[in-house]
Amino acid sequence: MWFDSVHSVAFEPAANGKPGSLTLWVPSQFFVEKFEETFSNLLRAVLGRVYGPNTQLFYQFQQVQDDPDSKIKMRSDDTSRVVGRTNAAAANPFVAVTLRDFDPQLNPSYTFENFIPGQANKIARVIGEKIGNDPKCKTFNPLFVFGPTGVGKTHLIQAIGIRTKETNPSARVLYVTARLFESWYTAAANGYASPTSKIVNGRPISRINEFFEFFQSIDTLIVDDVQDLGGENKKKTQNTLFHIFNHLHQNGRQIILSSDVAPSLMVGFEDRMLSRFKWGMSVQLDKPDLELRRRVLTRKAEKDGIELSEQVIDYICENITDSIRDLEGVMVSLVTHSAVLNKPITLDLARMVISNAVQMDNKTVNFEAIAQSVCNYYDISQDLLFSSTRKREVSDARQIVMYLAKKHAGLSYKGIGTRLSRNHATVIYACDTIASRCETDKTLRHDIECIEAGLL
Repeated sequence: MWFDSVHSVAFEPAANGKPGSLTLWVPSQFFVEKFEETFSNLLRAVLGRVYGPNTQLFYQFQQVQDDPDSKIKMRSDDTSRVVGRTNAAAANPFVAVTLRDFDPQLNPSYTFENFIPGQANKIARVIGEKIGNDPKCKTFNPLFVFGPTGVGKTHLIQAIGIRTKETNPSARVLYVTARLFESWYTAAANGYASPTSKIVNGRPISRINEFFEFFQSIDTLIVDDVQDLGGENKKKTQNTLFHIFNHLHQNGRQIILSSDVAPSLMVGFEDRMLSRFKWGMSVQLDKPDLELRRRVLTRKAEKDGIELSEQVIDYICENITDSIRDLEGVMVSLVTHSAVLNKPITLDLARMVISNAVQMDNKTVNFEAIAQSVCNYYDISQDLLFSSTRKREVSDARQIVMYLAKKHAGLSYKGIGTRLSRNHATVIYACDTIASRCETDKTLRHDIECIEAGLL
């Protein structure tokens, strides 16, 4: 693969004490770096045997594909030094080279405006906006964003790309997942096009030199889930990313990476690759705190035109704690259940949906816990529940205890009556009364939802 497109373009034998020289044509500077790193000993041995001792090796390539005026010649062992440029006078440094346009693969909804701020993402957001607003800022290059799944890494890194394009529309920004990067590389290395790689003027990247030239032309490269490139069976892809990384970094291009773990905890990568990950700024996105979860859920409900009570919001946010993505998934399920069942989004509906979405540690709900919760909510003495008083506030509280004990504690009417020194007919009447009043009395329904939220 590496030598297939390489050929000799010039040879000058040694003469008058001057060493001989051989010039090889290579597709790009990436090949120079690869040859010097991997094949230099082999090449020197062959050159000495075939062309004579002390033969110097030079590489020649075009910086811009199909542009002869951009031809560069470099000497082996000194690849950073330009030995000569052919036809230099013909090149016009004041005319920008036209590069092929491409799809940056950015989701237009992943903007900073839609990225809900909070303590869990404050530092990462500030750094991201700094990069997007000032393309010349290379303080945080590379930027390595890490954190558990569902905390907004993909949203944040794409928001940086979108802001970069807004600041400089001509900037060449590309977002790509690690797995897609691997797929494109494998396809190009084998000389065929991947259907998903048709991003440059509708043309597939089907040759390895086109692959390298394309990635080396990027101004801001964003690679998501880079941990997916770990492992012995992905060393070639890692090596490719390593060289592209070096090229972009040395030329002042911005690199943004994301992972589910910090660079120091990544496995299956060579030390030289991990050292590149740590070069710039590593920033963590933490699990969303309660306040951030509330903001996300409230914004989602407002955007979708869904009315949620404070009790429902509190219940969801108290039980969905790890992931913003999980919060959005619960909202989709709630809306779907509400539409199919033709019911409003109540605390009971939220409880049912969440029980199917996450594994919950249900609290033990018994008669004593219910009685205590009701009395605490209405600020009355628990002893009054067992008295004969018929005051309205006590009577309502007593009936609510009966209703909730039947609903959540699994007690029989007789069992509830025994605890409150009432007969089972009184308990049946109380349960029916509270259920009926909840349909029309918003205040009572609100009170019961608050009590249930504290119980369950």
